[in-house]
Parts: sequence; C-alpha cells; structure tokens
Amino acid sequence: MRPKIYLFGDSITEQSFGDGGWGAALANHFARTVDVVLRGYSGYNTRWAFKVFDRVFPAAGSGGSEPPLAVTVFFGANDACLPDGYGAFQHVPVDEYKRNLHSIVSSLKKRWPKTLILLITPPPVDEDERLRHPYAENPSGLPERTNEAAGAYGKACVEAAGECGIPVVDLWTKMQQYPDWSKAFLSDGLHLTGEGNKVVFEEVMKKLNEGGISLGNLRVDLPVLADIDHADPLKAFQ
Repeated sequence: MRPKIYLFGDSITEQSFGDGGWGAALANHFARTVDVVLRGYSGYNTRWAFKVFDRVFPAAGSGGSEPPLAVTVFFGANDACLPDGYGAFQHVPVDEYKRNLHSIVSSLKKRWPKTLILLITPPPVDEDERLRHPYAENPSGLPERTNEAAGAYGKACVEAAGECGIPVVDLWTKMQQYPDWSKAFLSDGLHLTGEGNKVVFEEVMKKLNEGGISLGNLRVDLPVLADIDHADPLKAFQ
C-alpha cells in the first residue's frame, strides 16, 4: 500500500481539498506515491481535537495502522475566538491551547515514533472582513476574532513546536510579510483564497522536503505507461 500523509485540522484543513486547496495540491504533487488523507473538522479547537484523537487515527495493530510519513496539525483559529464574543463556545485559553498541542504531538509520537509531525500556526485575521462574514448572529457588532489574539496563539504554536522538537510553519508571520495580505490570502478575513492556499502548500512542502519526504525518495505506485512494452503489455505487471 502507498504510504500516507494525514492532514489534521479545522475548517482550513477541511476545505483544503477544494478547488485550489493546499491539500488538493499536496495530493496532486504526490500522485501515485503517497495517499494524502484528509482529517479536517470545521469549527474544531484543540480541546475537541484531542478528545476525538483515537477516533481520528487508527490504533497500533488495527487495519490501516502502518505509520504515515507525516501528519500536519493545523489548529488555533477557533481556539483564538474571543471569550466574550459569539464564538466563545470555541474559545480555548492560550495556555491550554499550548498544552493541547503538546498532548496531540505526544500521542502521535507514541503511536508513530518515526512519523514527521508538522505544526501549522493559525493564519492572521482581518477583523473588518470577519464583521462582514459572521457565521452566526452578532448583536455586539464586534469581530469574534482579532489578529492580535491569533498572533498570541501563533506564538504559542511556534513555542510548542520548539519544545517538542518538531518543525512548524509560522503562517501568521509568513502571510503578513506580503503587502495587502488580508485581501490576497483571506477570503473572509479567516479562510484562505487560492493564493493563501498556495502559501500553505509551499511552506508545507518546504518542511516535508527538509524532513526527507520528496518525490525523489518515493516509489511510484505500479508501472508507469512509459515502462509498458507495447508488444507485451502484461509483462510489466509480473
């Protein structure tokens, strides 16, 4: 069977298999070498993610439990909802968020010691656009997220990665290095445009390559058309 890469995260991961999504780009890049497996859960925070961990990932010894090549862990956008806004039910205090990341990473390492685990920080937030695109009634007229809060969770994610000794994509910082990042990379102040998805794909690919996961190190699944003898096609499948 082909090796796997799991994408574990919230709606930004769940939507990543859509047109132009970063997950779809990974699946296309690794076509016939790796199965990219989507485990995205819209609205989830790290508290909920850790609660369902054993239902998301196969236990050792169960079917499909071959260690994956990599797992991306992309949470924080919902944890960072403000505790007094309409997204308060999703809010997780930043200290707990960091502990939850540690717990998720520890559980992954225990299950698959040789798997590359990659943390991804939440993206920056455009507060004006969040006001234009609320997902529930917002009588306060205030955004349910702020860029400052997202930055605090991004910083905690980077710290957790360093403490766990694993790589991290600091998306919050990376995106804001570009002019007009909010319009270029965010479709509604939080979720990603095609260009935003491209940034995630490129940054994830850098970390995978640094971890030794590249097409040059992977075997293509089954004979390619160019290797099939026109005079004796079935010979290639022996």
